[in-house]
Amino acid sequence: MLGMSDRRLLLFDIDGTLIASGGAGEWALRDAMKARFGIDEDLGGILLAGATDKKIAVAMLEKNGLAPSPENITALLDEYLAHLETRMPKHNGRVLPGMIELLEVLAKREEAVLALLTGNVVRGAEIKLTHYGVWHHFEFGAFADDHHDRNELGKFARARALDRHGIEFAPEKIYVIGDTPRDIECGRAIGAKTVAIATGHYSLEELAEHTPDFLFRDFSETERVVECLLG
Repeated sequence: MLGMSDRRLLLFDIDGTLIASGGAGEWALRDAMKARFGIDEDLGGILLAGATDKKIAVAMLEKNGLAPSPENITALLDEYLAHLETRMPKHNGRVLPGMIELLEVLAKREEAVLALLTGNVVRGAEIKLTHYGVWHHFEFGAFADDHHDRNELGKFARARALDRHGIEFAPEKIYVIGDTPRDIECGRAIGAKTVAIATGHYSLEELAEHTPDFLFRDFSETERVVECLLG
């Protein structure tokens, strides 16, 4: 019988890690700013990679001289979600290399608990991953709804894992998987193993500078990735 100590909590980022939306997310943000506030926003100067949706909303509002009040943030993100649903089918996005095969293998492994740790709000995560047919692989997650600071999200993921599985995963049994330095930082915030993948905006060399525990160009070598995560 599989012991509790054998299980791994695998926390996946979404954008640039699981999928590329082909610009659907960025355009939905621009659409939302125009529809809600009448402002043509080009997202210039706003760091998107690794940021939470709430932080992005605050940055967009402040850039345009609007108060980053709870009401304005909620209004902007609600508008964003409405536009995201219509944008997803119009953009040439994809699941990133090796990811479907990896998720299918991990889903069959009893020791793997698959969850999300993402800067997306939960509804945005669901829209994106449902569109690409991979939402069902993840039991739960930690999202921008939980906290605006990405480094706080690991605590929520651990708490939900405890609630669902009765296991308080030790930090060394948690793997935070993402494509940006912020994912690496987020993993370190809870003492987790960090797995960086160069399928987003950062190159292999740029990610290596942040010394993740594991580093991959992509996840096309399924057996090697599984050995890293569960070995």
